[in-house]
Amino acid sequence: MRRNLTLFSAIAFLGFLIGACNSSTPNETVSEGEGKKDVSDIKIAYIVTDSVINNFDYFKEKSAEIAEKGNKYQSELTNRAKGFEQEVASFQSTGGNMTRNQAQAKQEELMKKEENLMTYRQNIMTELQADETNLYNEVYDKIQVYLNEYAAANDLEMILSYTRGGGVWYAKESFDVTDEVISGLNEDYKNKDNSSTEEKEEAPATEE
Repeated sequence: MRRNLTLFSAIAFLGFLIGACNSSTPNETVSEGEGKKDVSDIKIAYIVTDSVINNFDYFKEKSAEIAEKGNKYQSELTNRAKGFEQEVASFQSTGGNMTRNQAQAKQEELMKKEENLMTYRQNIMTELQADETNLYNEVYDKIQVYLNEYAAANDLEMILSYTRGGGVWYAKESFDVTDEVISGLNEDYKNKDNSSTEEKEEAPATEE
């Protein structure tokens, strides 16, 4: 079929999307300055946003789940595509033995199967993209909640977000609290996760 190349190009794109779930952005470098200051002595700090996200255990765990889900979808899509390709090849080799009506009916059947396959491919790509978008929204919300607590605990009036090409072009390294935030964020997530697990285990059994 003439649209086969489009289908297999879509499969390749799906593989790229899955790879994006596993990719991590290299840590940004910030200008070196004075020695590290105690957080309690400053009112403004900043975090390297990409580093915080990529080193957040919750993000890493959920990204791995999305990648695994994408791999399963890709495998299934590839198998379906191969099966369709074989069916097309079989028709091309034996179609000459069919009557005109039989050949037309088979062509219509193959076109319908191709449309279904393309729809399936689009649906799974949309689902994976939605999963990724939802994950980032969840991660940003969790980081925001933690930074509010972190700022209050350390008497900070502002925490800036440093990203390459963003609004902050220069900042002394002594104001970088990225590592502290990553450590505290993961510790907070670990404690809350353990607390949720313990509550489920200690929940009394319901009487029948």
